[in-house]
Amino acid sequence: MQRVNVASLARFADDKMQKVTLFDNPRFFCDVYCLKPGQAQRVHSHRDADKVYYVLDGRATVQVGEEEDVVEAGVAVLAPAGSAHGVSNRSADPLTLLVFMAPQTSHR
Repeated sequence: MQRVNVASLARFADDKMQKVTLFDNPRFFCDVYCLKPGQAQRVHSHRDADKVYYVLDGRATVQVGEEEDVVEAGVAVLAPAGSAHGVSNRSADPLTLLVFMAPQTSHR
């Protein structure tokens, strides 16, 4: 059984959002994204893969397609394959998210 202590792996950096890989295989990945206030993941898309953002702690501004919403801890958002998506931290507090994508793509 593979196990990880998610909280102990969270890390933040002043220069950019941090991605910490929890699980990674040819079928999917699961990461923790860590964003300080003002940091963001650029809006992008994956033609053949769905992505899920799950807010662990903080408040995320999530964009999927033309929609944008502020999402709090305990809420998950689906970015279907082909849709433009991204996340930012416009709050004054750190933000951590679990991020799942399947199927795995060659670039993350």
